[in-house]
Amino acid sequence: MRMATALSVTVLTAGGIGHAVVAGLDTGITRVDPFKDMKNRPLAGHGMNVLVVGTDGRDRITPEEKKKYRLGGAPCHCTDTVMLVHISEDRERASVVSLPRDSYAEMPEHTDLNSGVKHRAHPVKLNAAYAEGGPGLTVRTVESMTGVKIDHYLEVDFTSFMRTVDAVGGVQICTTRPLKDSYTGLDLAPGTHELDGGQALQYVRSRHIDGAADIGRMQRQQRFVAALVDRVTNGGVLLNPVRFREVATTMLGSVRADEEFGTDQLLALAKAMHGFTPASSEFVSVPIGDMGFPVKGIGSTVKWDAAKAQKLFQALRDDQPLAASAQKAASSSKAPRALVVDVPPRTVRVQVYNGTRTDGLGRKVDDALRATGFDTTRTPMTGSPQKRTLVEYDPRWDRSAKSLAAALPGAELRAVAGRGGTLRVTVGSDYKGVTAVRGEASGAPFEAVTGDKVVCP
Repeated sequence: MRMATALSVTVLTAGGIGHAVVAGLDTGITRVDPFKDMKNRPLAGHGMNVLVVGTDGRDRITPEEKKKYRLGGAPCHCTDTVMLVHISEDRERASVVSLPRDSYAEMPEHTDLNSGVKHRAHPVKLNAAYAEGGPGLTVRTVESMTGVKIDHYLEVDFTSFMRTVDAVGGVQICTTRPLKDSYTGLDLAPGTHELDGGQALQYVRSRHIDGAADIGRMQRQQRFVAALVDRVTNGGVLLNPVRFREVATTMLGSVRADEEFGTDQLLALAKAMHGFTPASSEFVSVPIGDMGFPVKGIGSTVKWDAAKAQKLFQALRDDQPLAASAQKAASSSKAPRALVVDVPPRTVRVQVYNGTRTDGLGRKVDDALRATGFDTTRTPMTGSPQKRTLVEYDPRWDRSAKSLAAALPGAELRAVAGRGGTLRVTVGSDYKGVTAVRGEASGAPFEAVTGDKVVCP
């Protein structure tokens, strides 16, 4: 959601707005120097790369807003949204790559900004880089992980998020199923919705809708960015200098950026990106290899798929369209045909129990489910005797349960309140094998989609 605000700064200038309108907008930006004393950086590629991070800003939200939108608790002083935005050299395409906040990262050697203690390189979750070393360490960590040289840094506080959405007249979101999250208060029925700032904040913060958790939240954030681009480019904002300046001032009021990102850069993008539309943007989440990679002293982390991630970031360095790369790879794939399911199996956590007298069957099923993409625990256990294979799930993860049941033909689905995000499979004597399943866009090294594919028709 922070990305939505920052990316829109560039999009808003895409209509060829003159220097007189843009001039002075950068005076509200707080400046940082994330590139100070950086050495051994990646080689520059083609196009422009912007690291956009979102920091917690609930300490500046009113008590009424905190209560209404369930924003209690203390701010974390960390980054819970990290996106790498690539603007093509011809300025006709923007590629947005979401990096999970819990990504396993090797933090470079550094000095802790808070304690002054010098640290050797050590493993962390990605969002901890900001807490220990601020923007500079965050940039160094991302460059080390991706091999992509960062040209600009944008840091956005979500306290202005609601006001920004209201300033553009709201955003239209479509959903084919109910979206309900008791943690954020989100409650959307199937259909088309015009979200105001507060509702949009709930939409992009929700991560307890189903077992997709943070992956699902990143996908909704990407959908929101595409919808915001659509509203800005088609809603008259670019054609009304007064309204444009009002919206841009609201956005930039909560931004921290490097010294080189200012009026001239905004104006250059404005001239280059004339005619920018949702179809000009493409979105992808970094490929995941293990959703629950354990690290001593840190806990469960998200481990990237090294081979697929390398292909993704090489495409960025080469200034290649990601959606086209994904589609080409998918069409040339020789992988066996698989059932298409709603929730990608990599986002579904599964614990397997053997409910038969066949020794080793639990391990066999665990291996088979993992082979088709499910995030199994790898520690099958002995369960109660079962004639029919049983899938038990928390009602909040019903879509994930259906994806799992598709891989286990004939399995019984049973909702169990309070089960949590890990689904339980008890293998019965009727077990015949695991059917291969895949998410709608899987089969490619990475799954990219253009903005026009995710906005409302």
